[in-house]
Amino acid sequence: MAETKHFIPIWLFIGILLLIYGALILGSGIYDYYNPPAHPRVLAYLHPQIWWGAVVLVIGIVYTVAFRPGKEK
Repeated sequence: MAETKHFIPIWLFIGILLLIYGALILGSGIYDYYNPPAHPRVLAYLHPQIWWGAVVLVIGIVYTVAFRPGKEK
C-alpha cells in the first residue's frame, strides 16, 4: 500500500490573495465612486480602482479555480 502525498500548489494561495486584494480594491473603488473625495486625484474620472480591482479579482478567480486541490489533471 503506497502512501501518496498531496501537495497544495503555491499558486492556489497566490490566487486566494489576488482574490482578496481584488475584492478590497474593487470595494474601495466603488466606495469612492459613490462618495467622491473633496479633492479628487488626477484622472479620477477614469476610476482606476474599479478597473484594477476587477482585473485582479478575475485573475484571482482564474488562479483559484485552475489550481484548486483535488482537481483531476
